[in-house]
Amino acid sequence: MLLAEEFNTYLSKVTYALSELEGDNETTAGPSSLQYWLERALVDLVPEQYALLLESLPPGARQMAFRLLPAENQKRIFLAMQEESRRALIKQLGPSDAVALFDELDAQALLELAEELPDQFINEAFKRLDKADKERFERASRYSGAMAGHWVNFDFPLVYGSLKVVSAARLLKRLDFPFVDSLYLQDKQGILLGEVPLKDVISAETQTTIQGLLGQKGECIQATTPIDEAAERVILSGRMALPVIEDDGRILGRLLLSTAYEHREELAEQQISVAGGLSEDEDLFAPVWRSSKNRAIWLGINLLTAFLASWCIGLFEATLQQVVALAILMPVVASMGGISGSQTLTIIVRALALGKINDANRRAVLKKELRVGIVNGVLWALIIGVCVDQWFGQFLLGLTIALAILVNIIVAVVSGVLIPAILVRLKIDPALSGSVVLTTVTDVVGFVVFLGAGALILT
Repeated sequence: MLLAEEFNTYLSKVTYALSELEGDNETTAGPSSLQYWLERALVDLVPEQYALLLESLPPGARQMAFRLLPAENQKRIFLAMQEESRRALIKQLGPSDAVALFDELDAQALLELAEELPDQFINEAFKRLDKADKERFERASRYSGAMAGHWVNFDFPLVYGSLKVVSAARLLKRLDFPFVDSLYLQDKQGILLGEVPLKDVISAETQTTIQGLLGQKGECIQATTPIDEAAERVILSGRMALPVIEDDGRILGRLLLSTAYEHREELAEQQISVAGGLSEDEDLFAPVWRSSKNRAIWLGINLLTAFLASWCIGLFEATLQQVVALAILMPVVASMGGISGSQTLTIIVRALALGKINDANRRAVLKKELRVGIVNGVLWALIIGVCVDQWFGQFLLGLTIALAILVNIIVAVVSGVLIPAILVRLKIDPALSGSVVLTTVTDVVGFVVFLGAGALILT
């Protein structure tokens, strides 16, 4: 993989070449031309990196650069782009040029595109599949994108038990399957019988049948298993892939280790996006109206929670008029509670995504976070209390803010554990709404405790 500095160099060179073309300053192809730098990037960048390079360009420049690519590279880079970027590019290319991108796709690539592209392109690509790929596509497309069966790989050695080792060796050498560590055995009905590690095949006598090498049936994944769970099982298995079977026991394909890691990475990116109220695949240069609409909803929800906090502050208007220092110090209380809660929330949401937290260990996690909250609460309450006492020369004011900081930090860390659990039970994604709820809790609790204590102690 290229270092960030090297990638940025290509991005800068391509962007500069595009600006030259727009200004009509370049009339011949040369070292600084767009064609030159695009060809150089093809040598040094893998398709995923090249897709990122194109997605970093404005739509018009992206289309121009994409059209300059050789046809064989266009397909690989198109498949590596994000969903929204693919849709936008197809609109720019038009139906006639876009159809060429779907020529000679296999069933696995077509499945990846099936849920995001117009039916006319999917149907056209399906017509061009061979008979075997059409059958694979039809079987796998019965499973939604949330299931493991939708993401299987079909390129693996599937043999009958009567096959001899010498023939199996020829098969493997002739077809050269990628990412294979086992032979998969099936019966005449296509039911998976088990698998034989390649090391056993290599060390066996040439006339031994594969059936004779078969041991206990290994781990399998049901096609209807949620893809999140299936991906984690593959990663934890220590295998290159795990077989995916249908309800009747027939093998559908394999879930590759590379696919599992790609899904985990996409899940992490999705959580980062939705935590900010964004679309997980939003293009960097998506239309202004679409981007505004994606973000406006959560801005509105945040406004409502801000009004709630303001209403709580309004309850102590008389106190604020008497002790102006309370208004000056309110941001300190809100900030300390918000940061403490966000730290806990981030840890919990990540652990939930990885399946590390359930009802069995949630209480232990809560106890641990509560102890952390008490330690940090006492520490920072003392520090902030002393600072305020020295700043304003009022011991009771320092005592008031110390009490508020202690309570708010403890409530924040407890909320950081409990809010995700409550949202999960309500079938709401904690990565999407957890931060909004947490901010509301810490602001309201912090202000009420701080101003309430101020009303009792200082007035």
